[in-house]
Amino acid sequence: MTGLLEINELCVRVQPPGALWQRLRGRSPQPLEILCGVSLGLAKGETLALVGESGSGKTTLARAIMGLQPFSAGTIRFQDAILTGRERRWHRLRRRAALMFQDPVASLSPRLTVGYLVTEPLAIHGRPLPDRRAAAARLLSMVGLSPDMAGRYPRELSGGQARRVTVARALAMEPALVIADEPTAGLDVSVQAEILNLMTGLQRDLDVAYLLITHNLAVVRHVSHRMAVLYLGHLVETGPTRAVLERPRHPYTRALLASEPAIDPARRPDGPVLGGEVPSLYDRPRGCAFHTRCPAASDLCRSVPPQDRTLGNGHRVACHHPLD
Repeated sequence: MTGLLEINELCVRVQPPGALWQRLRGRSPQPLEILCGVSLGLAKGETLALVGESGSGKTTLARAIMGLQPFSAGTIRFQDAILTGRERRWHRLRRRAALMFQDPVASLSPRLTVGYLVTEPLAIHGRPLPDRRAAAARLLSMVGLSPDMAGRYPRELSGGQARRVTVARALAMEPALVIADEPTAGLDVSVQAEILNLMTGLQRDLDVAYLLITHNLAVVRHVSHRMAVLYLGHLVETGPTRAVLERPRHPYTRALLASEPAIDPARRPDGPVLGGEVPSLYDRPRGCAFHTRCPAASDLCRSVPPQDRTLGNGHRVACHHPLD
């Protein structure tokens, strides 16, 4: 697999709510750090799962990749284009990358037909109407829907059908990368399996890469080649999915796995279930961001940020005391 996307030391800082009012009163508000030095790579035809609790920065990272969220430091390289926070070279990226939103029904305008919604990316990029009509039939067939559904409206679709429409829409421009935000959220288990199998089959046929944002570790286990774990904007562990799930080396990763519902308790890693509250971005912990919730935290963890360690076979962890 060849390199498709490379993110290097990406930082996102935003002004806190009420920043303008504070400036008018003579105060200097401190920006909030949403992402802190995140570095990731994604290969052509690969699935990388991005996991972590709500507020960890997963969606912010996706928005930054698509140019929807300015970033204050670092670079993003997509294919042969290098993007920085001060550049606006996103047009080519958006032709070769697509974003699938979490709620398939809410992301589809109720006033537009399925056929128009599926081919809207083609219209934006100037494809003629006859081409779009033919493409609608092809795309709907590709995701297992009848071409006759092109005349329907989103309100007439089931949750599974709406998700298939968003998959077809994402693939309209034949992208090299699809960022999928919780692609199985709100679906029945059987429908989840159908959507995941559909996406896997399309990846095999089209050689498309997926950046998969999810809380569902069962989904990660089923479809991803590699996984990355975010905590409070920091990347704490990355590696091949099987290696990370079978032998998590960061206490946060192990706690996430221990909290996962499991039919077979023998498959659940030993360790404490994740407890406590995620710290506020207004008062970030010094040292390791996870030390306030880590049962093995030391004085070193409370004062010095950990550096990435390479454990072999692409497995990396940012922890002063990696687990055995």
